[in-house]
Amino acid sequence: MLFRQLFDLESSTYTYLLADESTRDALLIDPVFEQFERDAALLRELELTLRYTLDTHVHADHVTAAWRLREMLGSRIVISKRSGATGADHYVDHGDVVPMGAVVLRVRATPGHTDGCLTYVSADERLAFTGDALLIRGAGRTDFQQGDAHTLYRSITRQIFTLPDDCLLYPAHDYAGRTLTTVVEEKRWNPRVGGDANEGDFVGYMENLGLPHPKQIDHAVPANLNCGKPDAAAALAAGPTWGPVVRTFAGGFDIHPMWVAEHRGQVTVLDVREPSELVGELGRIDGSLHIPLGELRGRAAEVPREKPVACICRSGRRSAQAAVILEKAGVREVANVTGGMIRWRALGL
Repeated sequence: MLFRQLFDLESSTYTYLLADESTRDALLIDPVFEQFERDAALLRELELTLRYTLDTHVHADHVTAAWRLREMLGSRIVISKRSGATGADHYVDHGDVVPMGAVVLRVRATPGHTDGCLTYVSADERLAFTGDALLIRGAGRTDFQQGDAHTLYRSITRQIFTLPDDCLLYPAHDYAGRTLTTVVEEKRWNPRVGGDANEGDFVGYMENLGLPHPKQIDHAVPANLNCGKPDAAAALAAGPTWGPVVRTFAGGFDIHPMWVAEHRGQVTVLDVREPSELVGELGRIDGSLHIPLGELRGRAAEVPREKPVACICRSGRRSAQAAVILEKAGVREVANVTGGMIRWRALGL
């Protein structure tokens, strides 16, 4: 099984990618709307097909990317039947199974933070994705959205703490840079529910947290009750429209050399190699502008803005950084030519 843990800085949300390495089928747990391009780029670069998105609950601190991923990549939306959400493809409950080849997740209902909170557990009980029910040295708040501290205590102790002690626990959030924990750690060290804490101790702790209202709750909850589908008036964040530009997992924009060659008059090709490389075996594209990468920050004003800029170097590595430099300098339409001059020549261009 292929596994990746991803992070959204704004909401401190973890998104988890799981995939069957033989079939290349994948699922995402708790995807974030604003991270759609990042997640789509990772799927593309790893040559994975997204089959499912799973939300652990109706989030109050960010909008899920479930709807957007379904619209763009054809995945299917999975959420709790007790969530109150509409528009999903599969509604699951305690005891259900989400099968995807080598990736098999069993559903445990863990309400208390919300009615529809789920924990997804791997078939071998080595991994569990606890959402907001159990956090690392914490637990999901219970002061809004059907929250109930008594219910949450029972969910944690009966559904999560009954997993093997060495089971790795991956929460939906962490606000201190921690990435994972284990059942035995939380049984021993969780200040809210671990050690000798009983239900009364837990309820007393949770009812006196005094936390501020979540900043995005008024926007996030209605959207998540519709699986992340935006209002009719809301526009999706538009990517570049001047060409078939794709966002990379590294955060930049790439464009295929064949498209650049076929639309040569519509773009400015910026070659950022050193002068000595222009007369080497790879040659130089006729009419291209030449500014070495080391000089680009100081000479960015020399790059025309009338047309999109396609940056190129030997392999596409330096020119990727050139695109970043130009973007920071205010060039709105810029991308890196994938594979650089090596790919250009290999394609016979």
